[in-house]
Amino acid sequence: MNRKWLWIWTTLISLAAYHSSCTPKTTQQATQTHTPPTDTTHTTSPTQTLTHTSPCPTFDDAPNPDKAIENYVLYHDFMKTQEYDQAFSYWRKVYREAPAADGRRNSVFADGIWFYEYFLSKEPDSLKREALIDTIFMLYDEVDKCYPEGGYIVGRKAFDLYYKYPWRATQEEIFQLFKQSVDIDSVKTQYFVLNPFTALLVHLHQQEKITDEEAHHYVQLIQQILEYGPTHCEGEVCQAWEIVLEYVPTQLEYFETVKGFFDCAYYKKKYLNRYLENPDNCDVLREVYSYLKWADCSEDDPDFQQIIQTGNEKCREAGLAEVAFECLKNADYQCAIEGFEQAAEQETDIDKKARYYLLIAKVYYAHLKNFPKARQYARKAAKVKPNWGEPYLLIGRLYASSGPLCGPGRGWDSQVVTWVAIDEWEKAKRIDPSATAEANKLIARYSKYMPSREDIHQRLLHIGDPYFVGCWIQQRTTVRPAPK
Repeated sequence: MNRKWLWIWTTLISLAAYHSSCTPKTTQQATQTHTPPTDTTHTTSPTQTLTHTSPCPTFDDAPNPDKAIENYVLYHDFMKTQEYDQAFSYWRKVYREAPAADGRRNSVFADGIWFYEYFLSKEPDSLKREALIDTIFMLYDEVDKCYPEGGYIVGRKAFDLYYKYPWRATQEEIFQLFKQSVDIDSVKTQYFVLNPFTALLVHLHQQEKITDEEAHHYVQLIQQILEYGPTHCEGEVCQAWEIVLEYVPTQLEYFETVKGFFDCAYYKKKYLNRYLENPDNCDVLREVYSYLKWADCSEDDPDFQQIIQTGNEKCREAGLAEVAFECLKNADYQCAIEGFEQAAEQETDIDKKARYYLLIAKVYYAHLKNFPKARQYARKAAKVKPNWGEPYLLIGRLYASSGPLCGPGRGWDSQVVTWVAIDEWEKAKRIDPSATAEANKLIARYSKYMPSREDIHQRLLHIGDPYFVGCWIQQRTTVRPAPK
């Protein structure tokens, strides 16, 4: 091999190594910064490498293979120096003659998608913008033809429609594209598909546009993917799976509110340890009992029998609240809420009155997943008993659990909820010394999820600035960074 070919192929291998990291962020937003795909921070271009040769034209098929490779190297050099017009002119020559590059990586198509996304970010004319988007999706089709790799490309199309171009398809249409990707790749589904696919699955089921049977099928498949993906990942992709694992299971908890969706084994596996770790806590006992009852677990089950026996011995209540507790035990949550409401209205003892309101808040939080209602009753409890830290501990948990509700699971919108959560826990400590240990534990756990200094500065904010957290929370707080 002469020196020229040695230099060309060394450069090509180096560029391929850069491209291997070019996959979409799990928390991708509609607004993007545009850095060339030869930068390892770039995550827009869907670059892949095949183990076989592409059927599309490669460098060897070009009229002048040496010139095609030289143009490939030149356009990457111009991209590195951010001379994008010159880079694009050389890219077009390569795309015209050797779109499949060396036949084993789709980097020319990936770079083309990057170019057109860059032009799109600079184009104010709406008609021209739509034409650029058409070209991007045409390039995706070219990738699928030249580098067919399972459900990857259809997943990327759905991903872009969900985050970047949602006006171009209905939610049902985007969901169908994600379904195709998941159906093709099964447990090997790409990580970037999981967050938006799960969000749409929940949303469309809530709107009764997906049946219980279909939802159950995909929830089971998602659970299998969550077991497979993180254990078979490598490098930076493993960090992306961490984001998925923070987001998707929380979203899937919605289906716990659907009667009969999960079986008894699911609830025992998830919740029984709460009782085993706190066997003398009647509130925990009733909560776990209610989950098992909701799941139609047999009362002949030894674990269930133990809970029943302990409850009868230690946790009986008298008065109006007794009916509410019975409703809660039987997983009749609306009956329990109404019963505790009546008991609280007629109760003269401040401690009991506040406790009944907080129990309502916990029913809305744990069983009905209605966070605004849970906060409403926690605040009622705090108003009745102002020096009690428990309501503020619960409100903080509501806020801390809202990352997947208010954002993609990680990233700015999902992280700022920790500010208001920590505000609530700090307040619990101030007013109630008995809440200090639990509050400190929660603060230590969630402080690391606050936005970084870099994210704060990128948004032209300063530490100590006032900040308004939107979503369902609608609360003012103060900007501060995660500890280093």
